[in-house]
Amino acid sequence: MRNTLIIYSTVDGQTLRICQAIAAELEAAGEQVTLSELSQTTEKQLQQSDKVLIGASIRYGKHRPALYQFVNRYKTLLDARINSFFTVNVVARKPEKNTPQTNPYMAKFLQLSLWQPQQLGVFAGKIVYADYGWLDRAAIRFIMWLTKGPTDTSRAYEFTDWELVRQFAREFAAR
Repeated sequence: MRNTLIIYSTVDGQTLRICQAIAAELEAAGEQVTLSELSQTTEKQLQQSDKVLIGASIRYGKHRPALYQFVNRYKTLLDARINSFFTVNVVARKPEKNTPQTNPYMAKFLQLSLWQPQQLGVFAGKIVYADYGWLDRAAIRFIMWLTKGPTDTSRAYEFTDWELVRQFAREFAAR
């Protein structure tokens, strides 16, 4: 049985939900899965894993600095395993920006990261205006207005394509 480590970096929890869905698919395929928040992940966990998948969200156009510190620090360990990376962002709600080849945040990640993952994925995220403080709500609403996204702050908007998530997981399981 393969030991798979899924590492997540999330702001509002959607990346964790996506990782949980991927974990369920991998477990159904017979893999032993450990979920770990990025800041809690240890070198020992990486060493004991056959496969590593990292998922990270975007906030205000950037992955968190800790993501780059982690992947650059552990590049050798990541490269020695079957590995994968996906990014979660609301820009991916647009068909012309929802693939690893067309998503600007994936391009930026690959440019800034020493690690170049074997498998890449891009998933659209979720906006829950009611969960944000007034400043975040106003900023996200303004960004949505600029990008012709939803601006009604009384609603939540989930853009994640769960079938695409399951397909990505099945492809990772087959590696």
